[in-house]
Amino acid sequence: MKFGIAARRDREEALKLAYRVYDFLKVSGYEVYVDEEAHENFPHFSPDDVIPLERMDVDMMIVIGGDGTVLRVEHKTTRDIPILAINMGTLGFLAEVEPAETFFAISRVLEGDYFIDERMKIRTFVEGFNNIPDALNDVVVLTGIPGKITHLKYYIDGELAEEIRADGLIISTPTGSTAYALSAGGPLVDPRLHAILLVPLAPVALTARPLVVPDSSSIEIEVLTEREIILTVDGQFYTQLPPHLRIRIEKSPRKTKFVRFSKRIYPKYTLKIKKKF
Repeated sequence: MKFGIAARRDREEALKLAYRVYDFLKVSGYEVYVDEEAHENFPHFSPDDVIPLERMDVDMMIVIGGDGTVLRVEHKTTRDIPILAINMGTLGFLAEVEPAETFFAISRVLEGDYFIDERMKIRTFVEGFNNIPDALNDVVVLTGIPGKITHLKYYIDGELAEEIRADGLIISTPTGSTAYALSAGGPLVDPRLHAILLVPLAPVALTARPLVVPDSSSIEIEVLTEREIILTVDGQFYTQLPPHLRIRIEKSPRKTKFVRFSKRIYPKYTLKIKKKF
């Protein structure tokens, strides 16, 4: 197997653990590559093994950090590479492995004792904009000026579902239901479900409630406001869009693949939600 390693850049403990993992795999005879941004912040890796995430062509990525680090790797790698995520963030909903379990988890990987958990993504279509990445967590349409509301209509499979005046609209996957959508009052959704969430962000009319639709749905958002809006994807990608346009969101053909060792869902979810609140 060929391995890639990426780490949280602002935390020395994560970078040191990344180096220990790198050294362990190299000594064990495996081909290992390291994200160049990790090397810039911890220049102890061999320069011969340092490449940008965009050029990673490996069998598995070992990502040491929080959910933001996982999303950064997910957005920058061009192939659907399975991710072994080691939690060095605040909560780590996307990470199953704690730092103390790192080498036990890697040993299980080397023995083939793991499975792949595939998570759905959503894709955004805007006429004239071709560089919008797929979202693992969410796509968010936001007002372009803080303190000003935006006016939107959204349609499900061509049928008007709601018209809102709000700070914005969150369109989330089940994986993203633990992220921004949860903070905005959306439901927790089991990641095994085939669904898409629509969660209004601070709507003027309190009757505008979160909506869960099948993942086969085509969602179209009509922007009625006179001002520019901001479109964000997973908090990693941002772009300004002009007023009076339509945004279409559908299930992506691509999936994110996570390396897992346990099929238990709810203990992890409920414990981490209790820690957060």
